[in-house]
Amino acid sequence: MEQPYTTRVPADIDTPDRIAWGLSFRQLAILAGVGATSWAVYSQFGPALPLPVWLALAVPVAAVTAVVALGRRDGLPLDVWLRHGLTLRRTPRLQAPGQPGGVPVLDAPAPVPAPLRAAAVAIAADGTVHVDGTARTLVACGTTNIALRTVDEQRGLLDGFGRWLNALTAPAQIVVAAHRHLLAPYADAVHTDALPHPALRDAATDYAAFLRDLDAEREPLRRQVTVTVAGAHEPAVRALAAVGVTAQVLDGPAVTAALAAAADPYDPPVPGPRAVPGTPIIRSNR
Repeated sequence: MEQPYTTRVPADIDTPDRIAWGLSFRQLAILAGVGATSWAVYSQFGPALPLPVWLALAVPVAAVTAVVALGRRDGLPLDVWLRHGLTLRRTPRLQAPGQPGGVPVLDAPAPVPAPLRAAAVAIAADGTVHVDGTARTLVACGTTNIALRTVDEQRGLLDGFGRWLNALTAPAQIVVAAHRHLLAPYADAVHTDALPHPALRDAATDYAAFLRDLDAEREPLRRQVTVTVAGAHEPAVRALAAVGVTAQVLDGPAVTAALAAAADPYDPPVPGPRAVPGTPIIRSNR
């Protein structure tokens, strides 16, 4: 019996490289920056204070620098955690969609909300999403069952997926989301009148009733795998197809629907495509 092929995946693929003495470049930059600044201050104003005073001032500075450079909080480096905290303190708590520079309301009973700015600033008709000045593309992906493959096939699929990850030159994101799967439309799509035999019509009616009961009594879920890539999406589609995963680039309406479902995952998605923001809707009377 063939032994299953296993591979090691790091627990944290974002772990920075260790440059020297077990420290990352960020930690070395913090320690070197504070050290160089302290030495410059001492070289400039050294004769103004006795040496014991300088040593007394250097101890808390060195302690704070070491804690910030080496410490961690909530799974983040302490300097990153402090930067996020300062950003949160400067961010208004009350925000609402709108344009900045509106006319303030005098004697308003509540504070005027700040303009709410989403990360995605524009969605093109072809599905390109502009985030912080960078064009990104969303690719809907299927799945493949590696456990049912042979050892050689497993090794080939994992090696191909690893080559795609190593070939990335820009950030990429893989999101696996579970959404409520509505079965009522499938039950409504069962047309029993078109079947030629009464037994087939009875079976189709029972099947539609089963779908409606399952939709009412349970909460069936469907998984959605979306890969977000920056720049050209063709290499990602080819690499995913090479490992047996079907990939399809989402257009503007599909991207809008995916972002709307991510913003409100508890509300069932609206059937049909959504209009792309900024695109006029043309209604036909036919």
